[in-house]
Amino acid sequence: MSAAPELLLLLPLALLALQASLCHGACVELDSETEAVANEGFKLSCISCKMRGEVQAVATVNWYFKASDETEFSHLYSYDDGTPEIIDQRFYERLFWNGSKNTKDLQDGSIYILNVTFNDTGTYQCIFSRILTYANYEFQTNTSKTIVMKVVPRLTRGLASILSEVMMYVSIIGLQLWLVVEMIYCYRKIAAAGEEALRESAAEYLAIASESKDNCAGEQVAE
Repeated sequence: MSAAPELLLLLPLALLALQASLCHGACVELDSETEAVANEGFKLSCISCKMRGEVQAVATVNWYFKASDETEFSHLYSYDDGTPEIIDQRFYERLFWNGSKNTKDLQDGSIYILNVTFNDTGTYQCIFSRILTYANYEFQTNTSKTIVMKVVPRLTRGLASILSEVMMYVSIIGLQLWLVVEMIYCYRKIAAAGEEALRESAAEYLAIASESKDNCAGEQVAE
């Protein structure tokens, strides 16, 4: 009978643990890369997180593309209810879905381009159309993200990356120099303390020897 209250206390914890195990991973909205290399693959990232994960939702994703020499967007790609459709003929057999799978509640609408060409340079627009289902009503939201992609012959390093690497090496060298200075300082301090201890020991020894000599001289005079 005494174990019953303990079981009642452990039951909510077990339910919380079970619920946590069933939860999906946290959604984080990261910006897409913008520099693609010619003749290689490139991922255009588009993530739109829900504010409240417990709300049921259905989402569709549409991509639009405007080349660097064009003035208007053209419909590029559509993903609705697990069905992908490449609309722009320039991307046939080169464009694949790289977002959320096996769910209608899309939060990752990323796509992947194979064999990137210089003609793929331009502005890409990703639009999430999401219907949120509440107890008594539905609410529709639209989220748009724009990515300006540049195609280069080979990947170049940005100035920020170069500066961060230089600062890292400078920090490492500075830390090593500081450690060397600290070691020299500690060595000198230990050496000085050792010399002081030796001087004190020598003085103490001389004082004892002098006292012993005086005692011996006093005994000889007394005799």
